[in-house]
Amino acid sequence: MKPLVLIPGGEGDADFTYATGFAVETGLYLRFAEHDDVLVVSPLEIDRARVQSKTKKTLELDAAGYEDHGPFVSHARLAAKLLRERSADEARVSARLQAGYLEELRATGLSVEVDRDLFRLERRQKSQDEAGFIQSAQRAAEAAVVEVVSQLAQADIRDVLLWLDDSPLTSERLYARASLLLGEKGFTCPDMIIAGSPESAMPHFRGEGAIRAGAPVIIDIFPSSRKSHYYGDLTRTVVVGEIPDEVRRMHAAALQALDAGIESIHAGASGREVHQNVCQVLVDRGYGTTTKGFEGPEEVAKMNHSTGHGVGLEVHEEPSLRGPDENILLEGDVVTVEPGLYLLGFGGVRVEDTGMVTKDGFKNFTTLTRSLDPRDYL
Repeated sequence: MKPLVLIPGGEGDADFTYATGFAVETGLYLRFAEHDDVLVVSPLEIDRARVQSKTKKTLELDAAGYEDHGPFVSHARLAAKLLRERSADEARVSARLQAGYLEELRATGLSVEVDRDLFRLERRQKSQDEAGFIQSAQRAAEAAVVEVVSQLAQADIRDVLLWLDDSPLTSERLYARASLLLGEKGFTCPDMIIAGSPESAMPHFRGEGAIRAGAPVIIDIFPSSRKSHYYGDLTRTVVVGEIPDEVRRMHAAALQALDAGIESIHAGASGREVHQNVCQVLVDRGYGTTTKGFEGPEEVAKMNHSTGHGVGLEVHEEPSLRGPDENILLEGDVVTVEPGLYLLGFGGVRVEDTGMVTKDGFKNFTTLTRSLDPRDYL
C-alpha cells in the first residue's frame, strides 16, 4: 500500500487525530507501513506530542530537515523529502487535505492519490475505548442539559417571558451555565443550541434573547472531550408553564418515532429504512416530512432533516440514517436517533438519543428523561 501523508487543516482534523492520537493545528504525519510512522511538529508542540501521540516516532521540525518556504510549500516539501529518503515517490492523502497542500505535494513530483475511503470503516466501528469516550461525552451532555433545565424550572413567568434573579432568562445566560459546567468536566460545546420559540422551528437556530413561557425550548448539546476529542450528542425539548396541546401532540409523535427508529436498528439494517420507519410514524400521527413519499398533509409541522448520523471524533460523521442510499449499519457504529417536528411561526420539538449499533439491536448511551416538564429533570 502507498505511504500515507497527512497534514492537518486545523486542530479539528479528525483523520489526523485518529491516525496520531494527537490534535494539533499544524504538523505532518507519514505512515510508511503498519507500525512504521512518524509525526513531525514544531518545537512548541514536541513535548506534548511525545506524551500524547501514539506514533512510533516523533520528530521536531529541524530534526526532520524542515526548511521554511512559506505556507503550504514547507510541509509539502518536507513530506516529499522524508518519502524519498525511504525511496518512495508516491503517496496517499486524505480527502480532507487542503487544496494548497495537494498542489504543492504534486509539484514536488510525487504521485499523489486522494484516498476517499481513508479510515472510513475503522472510524465507524468503534473500539471499546472509543465507545467509552463517547459515553463519557454523553454523560457530560446529560449533566449540561439538566443544568439548563434546572435554571428554566426555577424561573418566574412575567408577561409571557421567563425571569430569574430579577432579570430575563435568556439563551445566552443558559449557554453560559452549560458551558461552565462542561468546562469543569473537561468538555466543550461552543455551538450548542438553546432555542426558544418560535425560532426553535429552525432546527439549527442556536438561540438568542429571552425565553418565552408556554412554548417549546429545544436544548441540543453535543460536547467534545478536551482530552479524547470524542463527541456525545443529546437533544431534549421542554416547556415552562402551561404546555399547549399541539406541543404535547408533536412531542408524543416525536417520542413514538424515536422508539420506532431505535427498534429498527441492528447490524445489517438499512439506515434508509430506519429513517423511513421514523417518517412513517410522523405521517401516521398527522404530521409530515420533507422525505419523498412521506410528505404528509400541507400546513402541518414537518421533519426537515435526517433521522440521525454517526458520532465519534466528529459530531456528524458516517453513517447517515436517511436515503436515498441504503447506508447499511455496521456493528460498532455509534449513531444518533433524533426525530423532530417544526412549524414556522410556532416552534419545534426534537428528542435525540445516541447509542451503539449491536449485532441484535441498539445499546443506548442515553439515560436522561425525555419529558417536556422541566421538573422531571430535577
